Amino acid sequence: MKAIERVYQYIDNKRLKIVDFEKKNSLSNGYLAKMYKRKADIGESILIQVLENCPDISPEWLLTGKGPMLRYGEHIANIDNMIPDAERVVDASKTLSVQASGGVPLIPIEAIAGLPSTDNIAVSFLDCEHYIVPEFESKGVEFMIRVSGSSMYPKYSNGDILGCRRIQDILFFQWGKIYVIDSSQGVLVKRVFEDASPDNILLVSDNKEKYPPFSFPKSDIRSLSIVVGVIRLE
Repeated sequence: MKAIERVYQYIDNKRLKIVDFEKKNSLSNGYLAKMYKRKADIGESILIQVLENCPDISPEWLLTGKGPMLRYGEHIANIDNMIPDAERVVDASKTLSVQASGGVPLIPIEAIAGLPSTDNIAVSFLDCEHYIVPEFESKGVEFMIRVSGSSMYPKYSNGDILGCRRIQDILFFQWGKIYVIDSSQGVLVKRVFEDASPDNILLVSDNKEKYPPFSFPKSDIRSLSIVVGVIRLE
């Protein structure tokens, strides 16, 4: 993984706007996207600048990819972010409880179609039941959906509940992670890998015997969310 990919990973982890990150680090608007499309990397002088302006980043991680993303000490509260996405399983019997207001909305998977890409999505969730799931809230989960089907078995089973966080910038993917993709083909829950074509991504099911991988155009992505965790139902 190149340094620029780690920068995108940090931006996503902190849920920052790319334009704000570029402005904070004296980068021209669109600089990161341009470098990423060219498959170029960030120069040493810019990396040093990023470290100066973002003191919570671990220098070793940014420069080499080794160790945790964030420093310890005053940022110990963010240590959960070092746990890989889609690997946290929540005990539903202990943490799931209904709350009339607040909490995380559980929405029908079909409701993701047309999900607004802007920050103001509260209206879309008003009619949904909300639940208190501390582990999800600490990871920035914005909504939950219930798994339907067996394409991601054995990772996820029919009826499992996925905690999801929306991704604002679809130029950067964490290869191998599981995403919820709203497209003209409906809502897809798949692992995402790099495709031979730079304009496409490769979507892979865990249940490969019944659901073979296929190439998917980035231009057909209406909204994108990453799966942060799962509530496993017995």
